Amino acid sequence: MNFLEERIVKDGVVKEGNVLKVDSFLNHQMDVSLFDEMGKEFAKRFAGKTINKILTIEASGIGIASVVALHFPGAPVVFAKKSQSINIDGDVYTAEVESFTHKNISHVIVSRKYLSPEDHLLIIDDFLANGCALQGLIQIANQAGASVEGIGIAIEKGFQPGGRMIRNMGYQLESLAIVESMDAASGTIEFRKQ
Repeated sequence: MNFLEERIVKDGVVKEGNVLKVDSFLNHQMDVSLFDEMGKEFAKRFAGKTINKILTIEASGIGIASVVALHFPGAPVVFAKKSQSINIDGDVYTAEVESFTHKNISHVIVSRKYLSPEDHLLIIDDFLANGCALQGLIQIANQAGASVEGIGIAIEKGFQPGGRMIRNMGYQLESLAIVESMDAASGTIEFRKQ
């Protein structure tokens, strides 16, 4: 087991409906030391790639992406917002994203000022289930003419179609923990061997 799988077993909670609660360390309360370990691992897995920006989506991806960015010197974090605000002026890139967790559809936006054809992106997010958020971020990258050099995910639900779909699109997708199955009744989690 790797460091993230160990933490999931220790502190994660399996709930009915294929929900894995990791809010005590990943996406509500954040263990920044754990995020730093994740950043080191992503830096290894994407070594040799030209990456000048990290792209994520609000809200849970921001903390992880910010710490991961420390391992890609000079790469700022750009995050897709789930609503238009008065702070964003001018033109935006936009995509429609359906959330597995929240069971809703959002229109996510990124100001055109922050993505361009010169950008080489590493997309970072906390979870991958059906792949809707990633598809939205890839659409935004494509609208900008930016290249997606890789995608880093903390936890992938390997029994849902997102990972397979994104890999079939030809992207280098690196998930630090891939949950093969989980059982709410027993609280057990099986991980895919990597």
